[in-house]
Amino acid sequence: MATKSDPNNLDHADVRIPPPLIYVAGFVLGLALERFLPVLVLPKIPSRVAAVLCIALGVTIAVWSVGLFRRERTSFVPINPATTLVIYGPYRFTRNPMYLGLVCVYLGISLWFGIFWALILLPAVMALIQRYVIIREEQYLERKFGGEYLKYKADVRRWI
Repeated sequence: MATKSDPNNLDHADVRIPPPLIYVAGFVLGLALERFLPVLVLPKIPSRVAAVLCIALGVTIAVWSVGLFRRERTSFVPINPATTLVIYGPYRFTRNPMYLGLVCVYLGISLWFGIFWALILLPAVMALIQRYVIIREEQYLERKFGGEYLKYKADVRRWI
C-alpha cells in the first residue's frame, strides 16, 4: 500500500551528507587503519562465504527498495521531496531497507577483503547514518504524512 501526499509540498528531509558517502568514509577509514594497525587476520574461506551472502542480501534489499520507490514515482534521494509513503515489500520489516542493504554490502566487502577495522567501525557508521540521515528523514516524514507515518513508525522497527 502507498499513500500520496500533496504534490505542491516541495520540502525535503534536509539530509546534508549523501548516505552512501558515510558508508564509504567509514570503509576507507577502516582500510587506512588496517594498513597501519593490522588487528586480526580473518579466516579466508568462511569470510568469503559470509561476504557473498551479505553482499547478495544487501544488493537484493537495496534494489528491491529502490524499485518500489520508482514504481510509486517517489524519490529515494533524501534531498528530494517525497510524494508517497512506501510501506510494503521490505518496508513491512524495516523502515530503512536501503540503509540496511548498504550495511550488508559494507559488511560483505569488509569480510571479503578481511578489513577487520572496517567491521569495528560499522556500528559508528550506523550511528552516523541514524543521527545525520534517518532522524532527519523521520522528522520530515512525520511533518509530511502526519498520523499515517506515526502509525507506520509505531508498527515497524527502524533497522530490523
